Amino acid sequence: MEKVKAFTISPIQTHNRCRGWNNIPAAIHSYAAVSTNCRVKSLSRNTFIHQSAQSNHHSITLEEEAMESSTSKFVRFPLLMDDTDTTNYTACTIPWRFPSDDPTVPTPTEFSWINLLFSGIPSYKKRAESDTSVPDAANKAEIFAQRYAKILEDLKKDPASHGNPLDILLLCRLREQVLKELGFRDIFKKVKDEENAKAISLFENVVRLNDAIEDESKRLENLVRGIFAGNIFDLGSPQLAEAFSRDGMSFSVTCETLLPRPWIIDDLDTLKMRWSKKSWKKVIIFVDNSGADIILGILPFARELLRRGSQVVLAANDLPSINDVTYSELIEIISKLKDEEGHLLGVSTSNLLIANSGNDLPVIDLTRVSQEIASHAIDADLVILEGMGRGIETNLYAQFKCDSMKIAMVKHPEVAEFLGSRMYDCLIKYNEI
Repeated sequence: MEKVKAFTISPIQTHNRCRGWNNIPAAIHSYAAVSTNCRVKSLSRNTFIHQSAQSNHHSITLEEEAMESSTSKFVRFPLLMDDTDTTNYTACTIPWRFPSDDPTVPTPTEFSWINLLFSGIPSYKKRAESDTSVPDAANKAEIFAQRYAKILEDLKKDPASHGNPLDILLLCRLREQVLKELGFRDIFKKVKDEENAKAISLFENVVRLNDAIEDESKRLENLVRGIFAGNIFDLGSPQLAEAFSRDGMSFSVTCETLLPRPWIIDDLDTLKMRWSKKSWKKVIIFVDNSGADIILGILPFARELLRRGSQVVLAANDLPSINDVTYSELIEIISKLKDEEGHLLGVSTSNLLIANSGNDLPVIDLTRVSQEIASHAIDADLVILEGMGRGIETNLYAQFKCDSMKIAMVKHPEVAEFLGSRMYDCLIKYNEI
């Protein structure tokens, strides 16, 4: 856990359901302005997790070994509501199958999600090819694409071929497993560094614009819109990855072109009422992406909480996954934003903490978090899960012993279909205890 020493910086909306590409906010076409839950052992021993029934069995064994060996490092998030006969935590939000389904035949939902992960392979391959830290990256990138595609094809034939249950956690974990076996540790590092630098250059102006809003309710709404706008920097979405690679994205334009309220789940007015009454003592925020997401979305919001007297703990991934910000990267970002006195544009960061969540996937199972974040959560009175992976695809219905908020943009057609929402719709789910 890193406690940020004090620091400062100078102050400064279509309505077609799930229409896909045509609904991508205009901002994505111009980004000139702003531009692993389970630790997986290497699949060495000369085994390829896709090659045969024998290697499939071996890969499961390695995964089980990895999970078992790291059990002592992970604990249940203490603010989760205790499991009872009526309340039972399940990380994954969208049910892919039901007890009545044939266990040997993939369900239509499973097919849909397998195909979604399959459609992302070209983007991952392209990033891997350009990873200069890996010798013979181009050849290994091709091997990754073939191996992961074979795994997904196996799952279409037998949904239990690579472990149970088949869900988004498993599909993401298998992808990371293949990448790590081939030596790829952070294929999105270059784009993360570039987008962090762009966002840092815009941070002061974004914060000053927020500070200039005198009405507290309107300022809060602007901060929330900033989180949505930042959250579109998600290279785990094949459509967004393609759009970003071609045209980039603009934070300011995205803020102006968010889909109009009411959003698919819209508890903003309830949050405003609670915000006006009192401050929370301690806030845990599970953060999502690098770049505009963390720097122009979450950090201005966290700064406002600090200004109101809250202690804020930012929980970031232990290891890289897609373009999610990691614990070590977040420490570096904060150090670049703080001034010599340890302030964020006039707001002390003595109550800002950076914690390692223990996670290494773009989704999260809250029964497996680091002891570090668990210890800091014991006396928290607000938990925020930000981003589609942590706040919608997993944990949308998670119940907590304290106030909670899930906030994200809908960026997968499969998620939009489940929610009955528009693509690029916004979601803010606030529950008060």
